[in-house]
Amino acid sequence: QEQLVESGGGTVQAGGSLRLSCAASGRTISTYAMGWFRQAPGREREFVVGIIWSGVNTGYTDSVKGRFTISRDNAKSTVYLQMNQLKPEDSGVYFCAASAQAIHLMQGSVEYWGQGTQVTVSS
Repeated sequence: QEQLVESGGGTVQAGGSLRLSCAASGRTISTYAMGWFRQAPGREREFVVGIIWSGVNTGYTDSVKGRFTISRDNAKSTVYLQMNQLKPEDSGVYFCAASAQAIHLMQGSVEYWGQGTQVTVSS
């Protein structure tokens, strides 16, 4: 079964760090571009960051550049999101996502979604 499972969310003070993990299961999804979206209460879901299967190309939304870093370990079929210098506005539910083409992922044309993990940043 093709699926994504997130972990690593929690509560952290502003300026702190969290590392999210997304484990992929399935032969097809393991070769896909993967990334993260987030959704705050009352806000629409937004693209945060994506990475292609080789890891050589990444794309970040401007608000997290210099603070967040995405990486992947294909041997473990796992994508990581290291989040540093967290701000209260980073709070929300973070969803792992996968699509065959990176550009489609960035545009929100997602083929597979994880269930989400909550990130709360206190001031």
